[in-house]
Parts: sequence; structure tokens; C-alpha cells
Amino acid sequence: MKIHTEDAFERLIVEHLVLHGGYEPRDRTAFDPDEALAIHAGFDAQRALIPADVLAFVADTQPKPWARLQAIHGASLADIFIEALCKALDSFGLLSVLRRGFKFHGQKILLAYFKPGNNLNPEVWDLYDQNRLRVLRQLRYDPKTDDELDLALFVNGLPIATGELKNAMTGQQATAAKQQYRQDRDPHAPLFRFKARALVHFALDADEVWMTTRLNGSSTRFLPFNRGHDGGAGNPPVEGRHRSCYLWEEVWQRDNLLDLVGRFLHLQTEEEKDADTDQVTVKETMVFPRYHQWDCVRRLVAAARETGAGTNFLSQHSAGSGKSNTIAWVAHRLASLHDDQDRKVYDAVVVLTDRKVLDQQLQNTVYQFEHKSGVVEKIDTDSAQLARALSAGVPIIISTIHKFGFIQDKIQALPDRRYAIIVDEAHSSQTGDMAVTLKELLSDSALAARLAAEGEDLSAPDQLALRAALFRGPQPNMSFFAFTATPKHKTLELFGHRGPDGRPAPFHLYSMRQAIEEGFILDVLKGYMTYQRFFQLAKKVAGDPVLDKKKAAVALARFVSLHPTNIAQKTQIILEHFRACVMHQLQGRAKAMLVTSSRLMAVKYKQSCDAYLIDKGKDPGYSAIRCLVAFSGEVQDDQVRGVTYTEPQMNRGSDGKSIKETELPARFASSVYQVLIVANKYQTGFDQPLLCAMYVDKRLDGIQAVQTLSRLNRTCPGKEATFVLDFVNERDAILASFQDYYETTTTLDEVDPQRLYELQHAVGEFQLYTPSELDGFAAVLFKFKGDRKLTDNARLNAWLDPAVDRFKALKRDDKDAEGTQRQEAFRAKLNAFKNLYAFLGQIVPFADPDLEKLYTFGRLLLRKLPPPAGGAPVDLGDDVVLASYKLKLDAEGELTLKAGGSGELPGPEYTGTGTAKPPQERLSTIIEVINTRFGTDFDAQDLVDGVTAQLVANAELQQAARVNDKGNFGVPFREALDDALVTRHEKHGDFINTLFQDEALGAFFRNWMLDQVYGRLRGGSDECPVPRGPEPD
Repeated sequence: MKIHTEDAFERLIVEHLVLHGGYEPRDRTAFDPDEALAIHAGFDAQRALIPADVLAFVADTQPKPWARLQAIHGASLADIFIEALCKALDSFGLLSVLRRGFKFHGQKILLAYFKPGNNLNPEVWDLYDQNRLRVLRQLRYDPKTDDELDLALFVNGLPIATGELKNAMTGQQATAAKQQYRQDRDPHAPLFRFKARALVHFALDADEVWMTTRLNGSSTRFLPFNRGHDGGAGNPPVEGRHRSCYLWEEVWQRDNLLDLVGRFLHLQTEEEKDADTDQVTVKETMVFPRYHQWDCVRRLVAAARETGAGTNFLSQHSAGSGKSNTIAWVAHRLASLHDDQDRKVYDAVVVLTDRKVLDQQLQNTVYQFEHKSGVVEKIDTDSAQLARALSAGVPIIISTIHKFGFIQDKIQALPDRRYAIIVDEAHSSQTGDMAVTLKELLSDSALAARLAAEGEDLSAPDQLALRAALFRGPQPNMSFFAFTATPKHKTLELFGHRGPDGRPAPFHLYSMRQAIEEGFILDVLKGYMTYQRFFQLAKKVAGDPVLDKKKAAVALARFVSLHPTNIAQKTQIILEHFRACVMHQLQGRAKAMLVTSSRLMAVKYKQSCDAYLIDKGKDPGYSAIRCLVAFSGEVQDDQVRGVTYTEPQMNRGSDGKSIKETELPARFASSVYQVLIVANKYQTGFDQPLLCAMYVDKRLDGIQAVQTLSRLNRTCPGKEATFVLDFVNERDAILASFQDYYETTTTLDEVDPQRLYELQHAVGEFQLYTPSELDGFAAVLFKFKGDRKLTDNARLNAWLDPAVDRFKALKRDDKDAEGTQRQEAFRAKLNAFKNLYAFLGQIVPFADPDLEKLYTFGRLLLRKLPPPAGGAPVDLGDDVVLASYKLKLDAEGELTLKAGGSGELPGPEYTGTGTAKPPQERLSTIIEVINTRFGTDFDAQDLVDGVTAQLVANAELQQAARVNDKGNFGVPFREALDDALVTRHEKHGDFINTLFQDEALGAFFRNWMLDQVYGRLRGGSDECPVPRGPEPD
């Protein structure tokens, strides 16, 4: 036997499943994998099951009902029963029949027994042990063809999973297995019918595993089912074994596969409403956990069983990790979890969440497992409902934490119970007063006993103080299971597990890096640009001698000459960039978000955007853009007396009616609106996959930066990259914020746009295409949608083929090393041009059709070129890209993330802060302190520096400081300060006006400056402390 072949790989898996995985025939010390060939098993391809295994299982485990049926049907029972079973499978689905059985001639027949949660009934364990798992290889699955499937797994004769194996040592990888499922496996074949037969399909090689639960031809979507490696995608090496061995050694192992069928797999039904037509469609998805979900649930449950109540757990799971399903699985498991002494570990599970989608999803998922109502109760009316649910001992309760603050008077003392509290999106509210109230309500008598022991000699008030203090700490009858993508320092301290170094860390991790590399979210930093850098790039192009200076000046003058502090000017930059570089993406469905620093600024931006678009009239490029604004409450503008602004008032539908706040997300999802202007709304928890660009006019830092920019990271077909234009923040500061939460290298370094023309020239020097071919290709591709024809596909190929032929001709034969080098040099140059243009095309509107033509021509040419000698690179998502190909610029590029170590969050110095711990703040931080404290957004540090230097050099102030205390010194100081400010009004008018008009801000600034100047003039340090206060939430 050849040991390097796919056949050897297949035999190894089968042998392991039989000898070590609990598959039939069990209790064998040796096994020939040829015994598992499908021809020996009696597989019925038309019915897609193994009748003999089905009948044997039913007869052995349910002899009494089977005897009654035999008495009725006699020798024909087997055929009648299998036929009825097939109808049940087709009507109710395989998963439902496996879990609940079906009625047959008055008898309830079960097709599987699942592992009980305790040892109270030994008979159930005996039945569970009689499940028959079988693996078949080389299965002729389709009655219409002789095609063979590599592997199939069965439970009691019913198909659960299929597998296609590939072997890199014989030239194929898992990608080929995925293509085999897409192209060669008929989804209508009996074995592959969605819901009715096999539930999941695996494509694997020695290194990677992919899976899908629904075959749909070329549209089949495979998800990675890999463990992750060094914080990213893939699988780690395993000494002496395949990287993918966990699949057959762990996942397909007998107990684990039955557990997946019994307590993980579920049919998710979602109603999707078209935002334009209001038409509702129902989407069904068979949910099979991704590896990290399966691993997280199992590890949490095992740890909870071992430690019992009183231990907390933190799961740091990135966006795109599927937290909703993970939480549903964990909640269901914990509600029925028993320890080794068969005692329930938790009497009830409380899920704290603000997400309505999780409410319904959790109820539906648990109902499929339990098939009975009353297991889950969503608290959606008032706190009295919560009080009743707690008193009644409902197994799983879903609520917001805020409702716990209003039930103290509505609930009697609860009996001693143990609670598992699942926190969805753990944040600071879990450590505040509401969390203390929750602990107080759910605490057991152990706390009262401790209070009696420790507070015996205390006065009554002191006892109450001690009681409150004890409520804040860990409670022995409660375990918290927290989930978040961005844990704060407090979150880590409260829910994290101590590592060998003594520092808290997540119990389970699915990193943002892994989510990006696996394609579940996008890397928003790859398209991040500050306004300063934007300005510099535009200036370089405008002054480039190679460019047509007149053309460049016309295209870029509006960017080069604009000052970034004026809302009207920023509005022009934003809308012109959106119109030129964003709105055509996703077939014209792309959207953008504008993040502002205050509600008043949001109002002004809405007014400015509307005015700009009206001014442009009926130009199609502008009339198709409409904006919405989102802010809370009422806003008044001091400069416009008597006028109050509200969100519904400023948002009007096509019929002129106000748009309610609750209606805004759905309205924004429609094709009518493209830009959403926000002020402290929709910056967290808002999932709109069509968001492709974000314009930031607000100071962001730390977790807020990550959460805000991550609104862009949701994926959808055709969305390959995002763009951020930031008017306020520094690139390095944003990168530092993200560094704490996922492992990445950096955003792209400064790129000289002239490099693009150098690459264009270098590609042309190979002379593999002619200008006329570029023009001919463009004439076919760049058409209005209504003018396109099916024959255009052939014409595109015809224009590409000459370049492909010339590329091949660069090399005389396979031994021509110099020719191979020329080929790969061309490929590298063209690929570099394509990537650079895709990036810079979003930033600088070159107004150069030659670049656009070469980009589109080169992008498709690269796919037609023969693969390099080392083999074709894996190109993920080709179907999606080709199905939504854009005629204008669209972004793409390979991820460049690298391992960079774990983030280290600084602990708070004072209550309400999360910054580092310098005892004093330098002069350069005063503007940032003002912006944070007062909700402003000023960039006036040079003003502060200049004024301070001027006052320190003032001879009269120097004399006054020598002979007066600070109080008396303040009299001449304030007059001198106001004079110095007035002389700088032309450059910093907005800031200085605010100082004179806002009494609180002005007093803060003047007192701080007084401390600075007096301290320096009296010989003190020039690092005077900034008065600190609680930062806004």
C-alpha cells in the first residue's frame, strides 16, 4: 500500500473511528478499512439510508412496540416501516426525527437515544449505548450515477455527515474538495437533500477542514472548521499526526457526534424583510457550530461542572464569531447541568442582554432541543414579570440588567438557589450599582451567615455598610459567563482567569485576527486614513510633474485648498468622496456613516449636507444621495433662539412625514438613504453590512475607537474592503487602540501616489498588451447594465487572450528559467499595480481613465494567466467577486495582519477613568482634557502653547508672581490672558468664542492656565497637574 496517497489518508481515518472512535463494529482490536466499503453495508441510495441498521436498532431498543407492529404487518413490516420513515424524514426533517422519533401505526418509534445529563436512570444509559455509528467509504450515493463519495457517517442507519478528502502529497488540497462538492455533487441527490438527509458536509485535507450544511451548486458556502493557530486562522502542528486529526479524533468520536446531533445542530428560521418593498421572505439555515463555538461551549460546561457556582468566566469572542448561537448553546447546557453527584449545578440561568434578536433566537433554539414551552422566558413587559419568573424558578430567563433595579419591592425573599448569569457584551454596567442590585436579589443565605459572623460587634449602620460591601464581591451561589469582543480592564479583572503570571486573561479566545483571516469580518484598518495624510496625498498628486497638471488641479483642488475645521468644507469633502469613491460599490447599494462629537454638531452636519445636495440640483450623482441623522432627545442652538431640533423632526420620508426613531434602522437599510450622521448613537451594536465608509469628526480612543470603527467590519457579498476618513484622530493612536484587541501589524505606511504611475509604466514595458486591446476590453466591460449581452463574456475573453498568449511566450519551455523569471516579474508588477490602485483609488480621485482600464483589465488577466510553477494560489470568494463586479473603483487586497503579542490594558487611576497612570499631565494634554470633559472637539494646542509662552515672558506678570500669592496674581493674569487670546482670534475663533461664551469651560481653562503660568514663574515644574474629574460615560 502506498502511504502517501489519498486512499491511505482515508483508510487511516476509517481505522481510527472503528478502533478508537466507537464506530461499528465495536470492540475490535484490529480492523481492515476495506470492511467499511459501502458495497458491504447495504446502503440504499434511493432512500439514502442503511435499512438493516435502522431495523436492527429499533428492534433491539424498542422490542415491545416492534412486536406489536410485527403482529399487525408480519413479513412486510420492514418495507412498510422504512417507507414510512422516509416520508417522515421528508416531512419533518432528519434532525427532528432523530430527536423526537415519529408515530407509526399508533406506536411512538425513536431513532436515537442521546446522552442523559445525569445518572439517575441507568436504563437510559443502556439505551444510549445501543446507538450504532457507522462509517462508510467510497459510497455510491446517487442512484442516477456511479459517482462515489469518500466518506459518510451514519447514526442507526441514518446519514449524519459526508466527507470529501484531499491529499496535498498527491497534488490536491481542501479547496479541491470544496469545488468537488460545488461542481460534481448534485444537491438534489437523495443523500444531499437539505434537512431531509445528511446534515453537514466536510471538505478536508491533512491541514484544514471546511464545512457546509447545505449544498447549493456553485453558490455553496463553506465555513472554516479549524482550531486557529497562533491567534489566527488555520491549525497548529500536531507531533506525529495530521493538523486536521482533531476532526476524526475528537469531533467525529462517537459521544461527541451524538452530542452535536442532540444538543448543537438546529434549524434556524429567520424572516428577512426587504427594506424597499416590505416583502418578507423566510430563510432556513441548518446551524452546525464552528470549531471555536463547539470548543467554547464544551470547555465552559466542563469547567462549570468541576468548579460549581461561584466561579466567573470570560470569553473574548470577536465580532463575526456567532456569539448569539454560542450563548444559546451555553444557556441550554447550564440549565440542565449536573455534577458528579448528580446534583444540579445551577437552578436557573439568567441571560443579560439588550439584543432583541438574541431573545427570539435563544427561545427558538432551546425549543428545538427540549420541544416544550416554558423553559425560556423573555422579560419584555415590566419588572413585575421578572419578579414572577424568578419566584417561579423559570429555567432560563432573558432580561436586561436594568430591570433588576425595580423589583426589590415586587419580590419576596427567594429560596437559596444557584444561578448562572450569562452577560452578553460585558461592559462597565456589569460592575456598577445595577450589578450590585442583581447580586443582592439573587444572593443566598451564605451571605447572611457571613454578615452575622463578621458584623456581630458592629452598629446597625455599619452592618448595613458591610452588607452592601459584601454584595459587591463574588457570590458563592452565582457564576458569571461574560462574552465580549472588547473587554475593558474592569471586565478582565471581574470575569477573567488568572494566568501563570498572575494577570487576568480570557478563559476562551476567538480573536479579531482569526475572524478577519477566516473571512467573517473585514479589517477596517486597511482603509484607514487621517485627514492630514489625505491632504498630503492629494497635494503630491497635484504637484506631480508627470501628471497633466491642469487635469489634476481640477480634480483635486477642492481637497488641497480646504481647511479641515469648517463643517461646510468637511461636508463637501465627505459627499464628494462618497459620490466618487463609495456609492457605486455593492452595485450602488453602499452606505456610509458620519460620526460626530456632539448632538449639535450632528444637527449642523445634517443641515449642511442637505443644503449641499440641494445646491447641486438634479445632477444624478447627487440627487441619489440622501442623509439621515441620529441623536437622542432635543437639541438647541444658542445662535438660533427659540428653535429646538429632534431626530424625527429632521428626518423626513419621501411623503414628508417624520421618521420615528424606532423606524430609522429599517429606513436606512432601504435604497432611499445612503449616509447616516450619528452623535452617540449606532456606534455600538449596529449591524448594517452595506456600510462601506466612515467619516470621523470625533475624538476616539481605546475601546470606543474599536467599537465605532468596527461598524464597518460586517461582510456581505461583494464587499471586499472599507474606507475611513478621520478628521480628528491620529493614525498611531487608532492603531494603538486596536492593538489591544487583536493582533495586527499596522495600517498601510505612507504611499506615494506617483508609485502608481511607475508601476503602470513598468507593467507596460513587458509589452504583453496594446493600447487598442485595453480600449477594446474597456468598450465591452464599461457598459450600462441594459446594454450588456451574454456574448460580452466571450468578447472579454477574446480581448484578454492575446495577453495570455504573449505571457506564455515569455518562456520557451519548462526549463527556461529566465523566461519563468520574466513571467513572474510581470505577474508581480501587475498584481502590485492592482492592489495599489484599489487602495489609492478610494483616497485620491485621479480622474485618469487609463489607470482604471489597466486595473480592470489586469484584475481579470491575473486570473486567466497560467498558475506559477509552485501551483495556483488559493483565491477565496471568486464567485462572490464575479457576481458583483463593479465598473468603477472597488477595493481589494490581502490581509497583512501579523502576530503582535497580547494587548495590555492599563488599569484605572481614578474612578471612571481607564487611562494610564502618570501622576501629572503635560501641557500638551489640556485640549484633550477640555474636549473630553466638555464634549467639544477643538484642535488648538498651538494656541495654548503660544499663549503660555507669551504670558511667561511678560515682565509685568513675572514681577507680580514674585510678590503675590496666586489669588492676587490672578487679577493681572486674567486681563493679560484675555488680551493674548483676542490677538489670536483670527486663527482660533471657534475655540476662543467658546471660552468667552461657555462659563464653565472658560473658568476651567483660565484656572488651569493660572496654575501653569504661576507655577512656572515661581520656579516650579513646567509639568503642572491637570485637574482631573470623572470622564463622561
